[in-house]
Amino acid sequence: MSRQIIHVDMDAFYASVEERENPALRGKPIVVAGKADSRGVVSAANYAARKFGVFSAMPTANAQRLCRDLIILPVRMSLYQEVSRQIHNVFQRYTPHIEPLSLDEAFLDPIGGERLHGNAVSTARQIKDDILAEVKLIASVGVGPNKFIAKLASDCDKPDGFTVVEERNVIEFLNTLALKRIWGVGPSTLRKLNSIGIYTVSELRKASYDYLTRHLGKTGPHLWHLARGQDDRPVKSENHAKSVSHETTFSDNIDDWNRLESVLMQLTESVCARLRKQDLAGRTITIKLRDSSFRTYTVSNTIAIATQSTDAVWGVVQNIIQTHPRRGAPIRLVGVGLSHFDSDDTSQLDVFATGAQAPQSSLDQLTDTVADRFGKFSLRRAKGLLKK
Repeated sequence: MSRQIIHVDMDAFYASVEERENPALRGKPIVVAGKADSRGVVSAANYAARKFGVFSAMPTANAQRLCRDLIILPVRMSLYQEVSRQIHNVFQRYTPHIEPLSLDEAFLDPIGGERLHGNAVSTARQIKDDILAEVKLIASVGVGPNKFIAKLASDCDKPDGFTVVEERNVIEFLNTLALKRIWGVGPSTLRKLNSIGIYTVSELRKASYDYLTRHLGKTGPHLWHLARGQDDRPVKSENHAKSVSHETTFSDNIDDWNRLESVLMQLTESVCARLRKQDLAGRTITIKLRDSSFRTYTVSNTIAIATQSTDAVWGVVQNIIQTHPRRGAPIRLVGVGLSHFDSDDTSQLDVFATGAQAPQSSLDQLTDTVADRFGKFSLRRAKGLLKK
């Protein structure tokens, strides 16, 4: 039996949770976002809002201009985290091999559970049905011979999709997709491919390894493999995770670095809040950027004493981002992560800190308390708001 991987992606997750909590919202265009008058940003948009061209990472004021009847709801991260835990409890019934990508999506490798749950397709269907029955939310699910194909499959028939791609059908499946759907084919790479006579996935697959490398550099071999549906990355279980990170992919490339810094501040707050909940402290801070050509850049700095302090981590993030060689370039994805965890005893250094660190510890505690009660961004640092 060939290997099969499952990718589960919740449909318009934050917005769908809000619709579940208030059924009167169903069918109406809604976003989960910061306030327009404070230069807030859309965190999630339901499908009714997307019909008006409203997408995540868009300034809330722009979203309002596109849709006059738009309903704007505040972010309630503690609620979404709790719902995400419920979804992961469903996953854990079927396999311990779970790789979360965010609160609302994950890869699963069902290997070893066939005798209990059937094959991967049967398992995927049960997971989808259980999420609907127990969590009252709709997931789109893809099943494929590897992570690349499974993720593409889950996005094929949204919302409420269920797509299976057998290994023997991979090439046929890829040929139905637009070239830009291949990971790494952003606007810049697409123009380069078009300039050398490649307009379809089939034409990309016919190009030789050396030809693509010569014209595209390091991106060439990457695309050569993906055009053939080849992806040997394993599913990395959360139990073996050695870092905590959050990232955001924009629907359109962002070249306004004031907006990017605001998003990075929000990601920093999220990561540090998660560290504090898990009694972890990290010494290595990593920034991830993916540009419009799908080139990914990561820069890490390691500090002397492990921290879970938002301001301490943000200071490192700012230093990295202000000197980053790609500053000013259009960006598709940003991420913040911490790793190199010390023991729980070491992580308590911030709690008993004196001098300059003590007020920050109190602010973190206050922020966490308010977030748990009223939602993640009820109390925010000014840096997390879009700058003028």
